[in-house]
Amino acid sequence: MVGQERLVEVPVSEAGGDLERVPVGVEKTFRPYCPEQVVLMAPVLSEWLPEGHLAHFVSDLVESGALDLSAIYSSYEEERGFPPYDPRLMVKLLVYGYAVGVTSSRKLERATYEDVAVRMLCADQHPDFRSIGRFRLRHLEALSGLFVQSLRLCREARLVALGSLALDGTKLRANASRHKAMSYQRMQRKEPELEAEIAELEANVRRWFEEAERVDAEEDELYGPDRRGDELPERLRDRKGRLEAIREAKEALEREAAERETARRASLEQEGKKPRPARDGRDPYKPKPSAQRNFTDPESRIMKTSDGSFHQCFNAQAVVDSKTQVIVAAELTDQAPDAEQLAPALDQLDENLAAVGAELPAAATLAADAGYFSERNIATTIAHGLDPHIATGRFKHSEPPAPSPRGPIPKNATPKQLMARKLKTKNGRAVYARRKTIVEPVFGQMTTTQNARQLLLRGKDAARAQWRFNCAIHNLLKLHRNGGLNATKPKTDADPGHHRRNRPAPDRIRDHTSAFARQLGRYLHPQPPIGVSMLVTDPRS
Repeated sequence: MVGQERLVEVPVSEAGGDLERVPVGVEKTFRPYCPEQVVLMAPVLSEWLPEGHLAHFVSDLVESGALDLSAIYSSYEEERGFPPYDPRLMVKLLVYGYAVGVTSSRKLERATYEDVAVRMLCADQHPDFRSIGRFRLRHLEALSGLFVQSLRLCREARLVALGSLALDGTKLRANASRHKAMSYQRMQRKEPELEAEIAELEANVRRWFEEAERVDAEEDELYGPDRRGDELPERLRDRKGRLEAIREAKEALEREAAERETARRASLEQEGKKPRPARDGRDPYKPKPSAQRNFTDPESRIMKTSDGSFHQCFNAQAVVDSKTQVIVAAELTDQAPDAEQLAPALDQLDENLAAVGAELPAAATLAADAGYFSERNIATTIAHGLDPHIATGRFKHSEPPAPSPRGPIPKNATPKQLMARKLKTKNGRAVYARRKTIVEPVFGQMTTTQNARQLLLRGKDAARAQWRFNCAIHNLLKLHRNGGLNATKPKTDADPGHHRRNRPAPDRIRDHTSAFARQLGRYLHPQPPIGVSMLVTDPRS
């Protein structure tokens, strides 16, 4: 016992006191650090952030009137209840949140407490996530309209040249799971199964009610003293709800299939053709057995994404200018193929340019990949005043090969051959090679910076509005990185680059009355041959 006590005995120093503990790092000098120090913060919230911060740019956009919020203010017509948050605060919060990739209303509310930039924009107010979500839903169309305003600001800042455009699409994940979808074939099999289960449950319920009527005492014991006893069981309510949802989805698929077949037959009748019967012998007015419909977001569709997997998606389209990668047109659809989306994108391009007071230059080009190629799209692009550079894809064995880029053009060359020949020339290769450096980086930037790959809102209209708002944020970020609102001010003659930038571009449009144009115009008859010569590249190039 004595020996054990000596093992734990603490020696005493010669000085008679305990050994002093030396602080860690005493030999190294560090900067002063005192967490308990009282800090006098700047009385002006805007001084919490350095000059040139994105939050200052967002605040200036709203406070200076560069963004017109009249559409939002006009919706507040009545004074009832507690006063709402100022629309300037909410717009700043949403614009900055989407610009830094924070789109969730709950995360935005948390940022009003934790993020200095958000706290400055909100003037130390903290709207709850319900108010943020309701404001976004109520003014969704007005927020979507900010896209045209962002395009106008970028044009005033001379960030848009419109000389070289590129069109491409990307699949955006819908706010729905692919596992919540059901095929038409499975709906037909599941509907009678649920009907049988419901009939069996209803028979059991009737027997329970008859027994309850005979024995009142057992009724209280079975259903409880606070219940009437005629409520539907939970299992029966769930099955009836599922059956109703399946019937609605089935009717919607049948209605869409009938409308699609009617439109197809009308188109064939105009062309003087007769529709062929289905190979499997099914009714063409009925949906295919593999046709699916999602119960969470019925307007979304199963699409193949860039990683090779299939998800519930929408197909987003963007026309991008080559100068600073500003988006000049943004559209969204529930159709997976891109070929049918070129005409709507160019129609919106014309509307946007008219809204901002801009025009396409004489030698403007449009580059697009093979997913957009068709003879109709070639004529549509030319009709909008653009020189098309659309990849043709591979030629079938039954199709004649593309002619050589040099030498005479065959008289019987098809539009596909002419386009393939055009892209083989030196000028055609140079224009199309820029496509992937113009439009494809935009989708990567929006995915990385803004987290814009996933849609939060459900329904086609809401998804389209969110996509256009994301594109507006992309344009505003381009404006911020290229001088901000100061760049929108008009340049004076003292600017050394003023005359160089305003110098008119050389007219490179070829003669529209050439033999090649007349030849292609006859091939595309009855479409007007106006501007068709843009499809044919000068053999000297």
